[in-house]
Amino acid sequence: MNPSAAERARLAFLFRVVGREAAHLRSSDGRVFARPMTPERVAGLAADIDDSERIEAFVARFARLQDTLGDKLLPAVLLALGEPVGAAIDNLDRGERLGLLPSADQWIAARRLRNRMVHEYVEDPGLLAAALQQGHACVPLLLAVEAALRAEGRHRGWIDDRPA
Repeated sequence: MNPSAAERARLAFLFRVVGREAAHLRSSDGRVFARPMTPERVAGLAADIDDSERIEAFVARFARLQDTLGDKLLPAVLLALGEPVGAAIDNLDRGERLGLLPSADQWIAARRLRNRMVHEYVEDPGLLAAALQQGHACVPLLLAVEAALRAEGRHRGWIDDRPA
């Protein structure tokens, strides 16, 4: 299928956005998890504003990349491939069948994790530390999906974002 000029422009825009979002998440992930995420560390977040803000940035960047990939870029890629676009779960299943994401179930589990990582709502430091560790463990999934979608875009000639 050959996307229209408008669809190609939207794809190019979305690929630029997810590229920046992936880089930001990678950076936050490295800074937040450079030291162990423990219940004691989480319990001290109220007193350690810098650490609290770094963790908040990680959670926001995790959520943003997941939203852009799953809710915007994946449907745009499916449309450009001539695939039907439907409900999020259907798009995820189709993306998995096409090899654009390793597991729809893993993606859904990572999506559910987001609310457990928002530290204003979690009173148990152990639960929040565990949720943040799970979020850290899901970062490779998000980055792999971004890379797979980008590789498909390059293969199809929709984008050329390689360094000159």
